[in-house]
Amino acid sequence: MSRSTWPLWEVFIRSQHGLAHKHVGSLRAPDAEMAINNARDVYTRRNEGVSIWVVKAADIVASSPSDKEPLFDPANSKVYRHPTFFPMPDEIKHM
Repeated sequence: MSRSTWPLWEVFIRSQHGLAHKHVGSLRAPDAEMAINNARDVYTRRNEGVSIWVVKAADIVASSPSDKEPLFDPANSKVYRHPTFFPMPDEIKHM
């Protein structure tokens, strides 16, 4: 298998001070183990990560921006899902 035929992997890193993984880029590798090792070398050179996820780009399923209206508009009519609908006690700060 030549490098040009290696699968494309999407890389997600969780920072030392974060709770969520964030997409940082893509790379090509023959398997998941090599993808994690390469992601470590490329995207965490300054020891900023505590966890790495790699996902084959071919396995990601995403909505299309053209599907925005039928996908997201039904939620706009459900105001009770928005936090502004509920009264917040004065004792609760920074929520």
